[in-house]
Amino acid sequence: MAALDAVTLAVLKGRLEQIADEMDATLYRSAFNPIIAEARDACHGLYHARTGATLVQGTTGLPIFVGAMAFAVKAVIDKAARDGGLADGDTYLFNDPYDGGTHLNDFRLVRPVFRNGELFCWLASVGHWLDIGGNVPGGFNARATESFQEGVRIPPVKLIAGGVLNEDIVAILSANSRVPRSNYGDLNGQLNALDLGERRLAGLLDDYGEATVAAAFDAFTQLAETMMRENIAALPDGTVSFEDFLDNDGVTDEPLSIALDLTVTGDRMRLDFSRSAPACAGPLNIARSTAVACCYVALKHVFTDVPANAGCLAPIDFVIPDTTLLGVSAPKPVGGYTETILRVIGVVFGALAKIMPERATAAPFGTINALSLAGHRPNGQRWVMFSFFGGGLGGNPETDGLNHGNNPISMATIPPAEILEASYPVMFSQWALRPDSAGAGLHRGGLGAVYEIEALAPGGADVFLLGERGRFAPFGVNGGGPAALNRFSWNTDQGDAVPPLASKVTDVKVRQGQRVRLETPGGGGWGDPLRREPALVARDVRLGYVSPGAAAADYGVVASADGELDERGTAGLRAGRPS
Repeated sequence: MAALDAVTLAVLKGRLEQIADEMDATLYRSAFNPIIAEARDACHGLYHARTGATLVQGTTGLPIFVGAMAFAVKAVIDKAARDGGLADGDTYLFNDPYDGGTHLNDFRLVRPVFRNGELFCWLASVGHWLDIGGNVPGGFNARATESFQEGVRIPPVKLIAGGVLNEDIVAILSANSRVPRSNYGDLNGQLNALDLGERRLAGLLDDYGEATVAAAFDAFTQLAETMMRENIAALPDGTVSFEDFLDNDGVTDEPLSIALDLTVTGDRMRLDFSRSAPACAGPLNIARSTAVACCYVALKHVFTDVPANAGCLAPIDFVIPDTTLLGVSAPKPVGGYTETILRVIGVVFGALAKIMPERATAAPFGTINALSLAGHRPNGQRWVMFSFFGGGLGGNPETDGLNHGNNPISMATIPPAEILEASYPVMFSQWALRPDSAGAGLHRGGLGAVYEIEALAPGGADVFLLGERGRFAPFGVNGGGPAALNRFSWNTDQGDAVPPLASKVTDVKVRQGQRVRLETPGGGGWGDPLRREPALVARDVRLGYVSPGAAAADYGVVASADGELDERGTAGLRAGRPS
């Protein structure tokens, strides 16, 4: 058929994104666990009938999930091809992190959409379930050395066949969770989201016809590829390298390198991670599909004009050896994948900063600080609180970094203290910005945060943390400074304690009334701190973001505790410092 006009394409783009957005909203409103309902740790999208490639994503779902889901849908396509019998009304379920998944808590539901007896596309849903077994409540086992210690691994299975739910699969899932009611609610929320997406897509196809919508899919993908090629072609040819580190793998106290050699040749880009650390003993490994997905997220952050679909990756070549921690297979543990993908995104940012410093962004705080508290209520019922926490984003060419934001892997929000306190026997005794946590710069990084949580249950709480950035601070760019390190501590009868491995904790218990304290990093700074306007530094002192001592040491600015600028003192201090 003839090419679609621009107006029709724009309308279809909006209608299709709205379908994914409505699916997201349906799950957020019906999920039982706050990590989906409040934090929005989920996403939905439309995927290609034959290849599984991403066609459309919504505006509120997690981008990292969208990138990985293309591999997940392809895994289901392959499963259906092996088994035969794919039919209208089927739905597949799985959480296999080595076959298009991320880690075991993230459950994917994939459903074919048929029109006139022919497969038209796939709908997919993914959400983070609260607990799926394993040695540690919540699944973030910092000492896991194989996936069996992280939870139950489910390969692609047909949960619904021709509209009939397989209750045996639901029973198996329920039997392998500490909080089966929560998981059951999340499962049904995802199924409801797929039902709604199917109805909305049917209405769109009734309005425009299959041929027109299929042509729009092709046009969106081609546009993304063309625009990505144009962005790459505008860069100078050559190779740049960048390297950053993970603190350790939770088992062996040795840093892990994430190293990238990025090559631009014409309108193509090559991302080579061959120099990265080998597969590790602990849960900081990721599968190749996850590594590709986080590169997709990083590139979309830099090339913001490119539409979000599979066309983005057409000009990108990936070198991710299966000998590295970025390309592992079963049963290597992957529960801490969130920390590794943040470092991968960071090194892509760092490499591109060497090619295009005018568009570079400093490193964000770079850890989700996966904190789980668990115990028993007075009636004996099990409770498991899992949450992730915010920090500062990096300074950028236009502005300071965002204070207390979420990492660039997602559109998720940090769960509110009120929701967590209402759901679990805990109380937040502090929830505040962390002074002097941001990297100094012409545009400083955003501030991290301080969270202090008190255990209220008579039996106290078991504590588990899988975090990062306890030893390698978020970096600055273009002369900007690094941010503060991550810090975790907890009360004991002998005083406060800190983790020997800096950012990872298992086998810790606090009594009723005792507290855990998390101090998160800020973002790195952008540009020379001595070029920052003294009045802005004084304002930061007045607001409590920067201490007078840090203002003098990092910015060459003399200001009183209440933020009054000493212009003569500042001029003298800056005159004696090299810029």
